[in-house]
Amino acid sequence: MKTQLLTQRDIDAAAAILREGGLVAIPTETVYGLGADALNPAAVARIFEAKGRPQDNPLILHIPEVSWLERYCRNIPPAAYALAERFWPGPLTMVLPRRSNVPNVVTCGLDTVGIRCPNHPAFLAVLRALDRPVAAPSGNLSGRPSPTCAAHMVEDMDGRIEAIMDGGPCGVGVESTIVDLTTPIPRLLRPGGLPLEALREVLGEVAVDRAVNAPLAAGEKPRAPGMKYRHYAPKAPVTVVAGDSRRTARYILRRIGERTGVICFDEYVSDFQGCTVEAIGSAKDVGEQARRLFDALRAFDATEVDVIFAQCPGDAGLGLAVANRLKKAAGFQIVDLGEGERT
Repeated sequence: MKTQLLTQRDIDAAAAILREGGLVAIPTETVYGLGADALNPAAVARIFEAKGRPQDNPLILHIPEVSWLERYCRNIPPAAYALAERFWPGPLTMVLPRRSNVPNVVTCGLDTVGIRCPNHPAFLAVLRALDRPVAAPSGNLSGRPSPTCAAHMVEDMDGRIEAIMDGGPCGVGVESTIVDLTTPIPRLLRPGGLPLEALREVLGEVAVDRAVNAPLAAGEKPRAPGMKYRHYAPKAPVTVVAGDSRRTARYILRRIGERTGVICFDEYVSDFQGCTVEAIGSAKDVGEQARRLFDALRAFDATEVDVIFAQCPGDAGLGLAVANRLKKAAGFQIVDLGEGERT
């Protein structure tokens, strides 16, 4: 298959491919999505094939405006409209009871669906031109770091899908926040581009699912994308080092060798001379860390590193999402220096 490269002006071409059952990589404000007509089960099934995605990992339904919620969701609580008014278009996915017109392949058989309105003009234009929702997970091969530019999409999907739309680099850099509104207390299933603190300003109490900081138990079915499987991983194994940034830098420094890779904050780059370093921004700038994280993880695959250590931000703001992605990339191999440094 020859993959077409589209620009943001090629809205009608992208919509036509989707209408005919094809797959298109589409930019969002978070990461690039791999989109299919959500109401075409055969097209949606091709997403799983192209990505090598596990069949029990549900997809997110993308719509162009809040008025479409009623088309695909039922028993919508007032909280959903309050969140949509405040944060849509934006990096927020809400899990709600689905209507029967949402194919089972989208939800992996669940009676709920994750739904969001993305904040990217090209994606919104494609949705309006298609006049149907688009099912789209992140556009990477399953398990790899998510794509935040068209070059990442070409790297993973060239020859596997019909088209890639180049919308430039993603402004947020981590996937959407997912909140479950079907539980008595709203539950954060995946931290992302909308901080937990912002959700709590609207909803009050929001529980944090155990899967945010630990793997699902054996046999437990994921209720949203990104909950179950190892994600975002480069080829070399990753160890996340959490705690005060000066102490985590010292911990990593004592363990580096010639083929060690290091993900660190800008302030500590000079500490790691002689090994492969990817800086992800200042320790004080979690927004920049989010934008640069996946590019850093991907960069190591072009090197000969055989182990990677990563400094980890705290859980405030977007730090929770950055830390979550690092921990998943590491398969939850974590050294926590919060209660005293280990030697």
